[in-house]
Amino acid sequence: MYPSDFNSSNSPVPNPTANMTVTLPTPSAIEAAHALIKPYIHDTPLLTNRTLNKLASTPRTPESLKGTPYEGQTPASPNIHFFFKCENYQRIGAFKARGAFHALLRLIEREGEDVVRKRGVVTHSSGNHAQALALAASTLNIPAYIVMPQISTPSKIAGTQSHGAEVIFSGSTSTEREAVVAEVQARTGAILVPPYDDYDIICGQGTTGLEMDEQYRELVAGNPESSVHSEGTQRGAYLDAVITPVGGGGLNGGVTTFFSDKETRVFGAEPSFEGADDCRRGLEAGKRVEVVKSLTIADGLRTPVGVLNWAIISDPNKHSGVYAVTEEQIKAAMRLVLERMKVFVEPSAVVGLAVCLYNEEFRRSVEREAPEGWDVGVVFSGGNTTVEAIGKLFG
Repeated sequence: MYPSDFNSSNSPVPNPTANMTVTLPTPSAIEAAHALIKPYIHDTPLLTNRTLNKLASTPRTPESLKGTPYEGQTPASPNIHFFFKCENYQRIGAFKARGAFHALLRLIEREGEDVVRKRGVVTHSSGNHAQALALAASTLNIPAYIVMPQISTPSKIAGTQSHGAEVIFSGSTSTEREAVVAEVQARTGAILVPPYDDYDIICGQGTTGLEMDEQYRELVAGNPESSVHSEGTQRGAYLDAVITPVGGGGLNGGVTTFFSDKETRVFGAEPSFEGADDCRRGLEAGKRVEVVKSLTIADGLRTPVGVLNWAIISDPNKHSGVYAVTEEQIKAAMRLVLERMKVFVEPSAVVGLAVCLYNEEFRRSVEREAPEGWDVGVVFSGGNTTVEAIGKLFG
């Protein structure tokens, strides 16, 4: 359990970065978001894979634990069955389409279509939210201005421009991006649609969890053997745990919110490279980390967790913890997904899987708490990379 600077209810909580109060999403708000955006998004599949189940349920070799706190100890032997929510098959190739459509549709409800169309919208993103807002704006005939780091993946830049958005380049840190956003707003009057630290964005991303829950129950009902609980259990059908990547935290915050009144536990996963595991470190210290400067290969996870999402994730009554993995572990997990599942993913998408396969602390916790094993939902957050980028990773 981690200390929190916030209360654990759904009532307004203090915002430590401004002299105001903010309201956190609820499970019912996520259900309402799903009803609103359903005509605009894909119903992405929930896949299983016996090979990855076997790999996750096999102890790591003693050699792989050398140099870790677990060197010389018996490797963990958890029993894990995976259920992969493939948001790489979502529109624009990532879950971000959910939040972008929801935020824009709610903005039109509040401000009126004519006002939003006249002013346009602006955001900053390394790629996936950029493409998502560009798509949503194009679909709803609204001008879009997208601030992107100069080091963004070329395919993500091209994807954003293909939807008619005006792309303005910036530095790679969130501070540099936000400065350029302010310049764009001064020039155009565009309305900001934040990439992750926003009530409507979080509600939209949380619909990923809603679909996972429904699909899991349907899948297990038709194929009981896919679950670790297929024999001798009287419990109802529900995922034991869900793990998602954590960058700004919109996806993890939304999924955590959806499952907050259910039996399923929610975890986060981050890269450890150059301090990109800000959420994990913040939970350990009891205080949100505000700045991240990392060039991890998981480029969608280079931002600090947002204030609203921190309020959700740091609440131990809702969230179960965040774990980190190395660059090599991310690449190893990505290789497995590409070669064993034949599913095209970007590095950020597989960080949760890497935790389940390689983070000994997480694996020991599963073994300790669930001798029977866990059914674990893993969100593949996106698939926006290129053959050339993959070649460089594995070259």
